[in-house]
Amino acid sequence: MSSGLKTALLLGALSGFLLAIGGALGGQSGLVMALVMAVGVNGFSYWFSDKMVLRMYRAQPVGEDHMLYRTVARLAQRANLPMPKVYIIPDPSPNAFATGRDPNHAAVAATEGILRLLPENELEGVIAHELTHVKNRDILISSVAATLAAAIMFLSRFAFFFGGAGDDRDRRGSNPIVMLATMILAPIAAMLIQMAISRQREFAADAGGADIAGTPTGLAHALQRIDSASKQLPFHADAATAHMFIAKPFTGGGMMSLFSSHPPMEARIKALMERQGPR
Repeated sequence: MSSGLKTALLLGALSGFLLAIGGALGGQSGLVMALVMAVGVNGFSYWFSDKMVLRMYRAQPVGEDHMLYRTVARLAQRANLPMPKVYIIPDPSPNAFATGRDPNHAAVAATEGILRLLPENELEGVIAHELTHVKNRDILISSVAATLAAAIMFLSRFAFFFGGAGDDRDRRGSNPIVMLATMILAPIAAMLIQMAISRQREFAADAGGADIAGTPTGLAHALQRIDSASKQLPFHADAATAHMFIAKPFTGGGMMSLFSSHPPMEARIKALMERQGPR
């Protein structure tokens, strides 16, 4: 199954889940209220997230004379994309991200640490990965997922504190145990689906980055270096923006991996090397 189809199915699951709990917990009025609030909050984020996240990490713009700018320009031309703005983040930990609501309003940012760590061919793999996020409009996809997840969480919290927005007859006929379980489990399920969408987009960006760079080995080796260096010098990112970075800013395995916005690094490297084919 293709990554795009998996993402579409996951978004469909979020939408269906929202409609189901909206009817069960909040009624039609609660569902509408949740959607309006979620669209408003995430719509603002969609239009202005690039400026907010760049300011959050003190990103500084670079011009045409900088090596990073030249690398981005070369790969953007190869990918048939408009030239994005280019920024450097003053942080020694190796990481990078792309942001912007569409290819005409995009930005690519890389830390000072990743520029020092990676040779040119591996940096190309990283930048190609980020440009694939731009090309695939992943900011839009993540915004839609965040809107649906936020609406589900709002409905659940509203029902938890106010007993739901449906009429009295609906509440009298409902099972209180089922309602309580739904209130508790709905936000968890929404978060899991949202994280699954993010993980699918990372695999897709890895594959697309390998195509733009012309080889999967540069990105695969870069991910190995970044993973090793990040354990020694972790990047301290805000939880709300962690999904944007090429490498997960936080560590943790086991059950916490379910809530991770990134696939396991080993799985990403394996998928990339499989694209190289037999030697």
